[in-house]
Amino acid sequence: MAVGNLAQIHKLPAPETDDALMARLKLGDGGAFAELLDRHTSAVAGFSYRMTGSAAEADDIAQETFLRLWRGRERWEPRAQVRTWLLRVAHNLCIDRFRRREVVTNEFPDLPDGRPSAAAEVQRRQVERIVNEAVAALPDRQRAALGLVYYEGLSNIEAAQVLDVSIDALESLLARGRRSLRQNLSTVHPHLGEE
Repeated sequence: MAVGNLAQIHKLPAPETDDALMARLKLGDGGAFAELLDRHTSAVAGFSYRMTGSAAEADDIAQETFLRLWRGRERWEPRAQVRTWLLRVAHNLCIDRFRRREVVTNEFPDLPDGRPSAAAEVQRRQVERIVNEAVAALPDRQRAALGLVYYEGLSNIEAAQVLDVSIDALESLLARGRRSLRQNLSTVHPHLGEE
């Protein structure tokens, strides 16, 4: 047997695309739904947490988002990427909760930091709290735009689709959000508002 044939035998198949999984899901394939759930739950829950500040609410929103995907599977049309669609649903659910005026906290998730000294950890937490409060004080749409682009890593085009705005409008939201953050942070802590 030639070496080239061995490489082909041991080559693993490429994972299915989201579009292929959605085609299977439209037919009621639970395995496709489980794969989509595995791929996208952390992004949906993470975005929802940054929007609401509540782990419990983020879990509820993530569950409702995927429930809507399951219920609407037969009507799915690939007009957007699955991840973009899921984040848009999660965004709308967050906004619905804000409108109902449920309790929203100002906490954002702690990021791993490689075990700093106790003093550095206290300072980092204080800065994080100040920044989180400044982000939480932003208008919902600016906070959502910043969260999608900077926390979720979506492109401007994808974030604009999630928020159902033009790219120019998204860039305006990002610019206003960054400007507001700089102004708010510089009044509380002058060195935090620096570029």
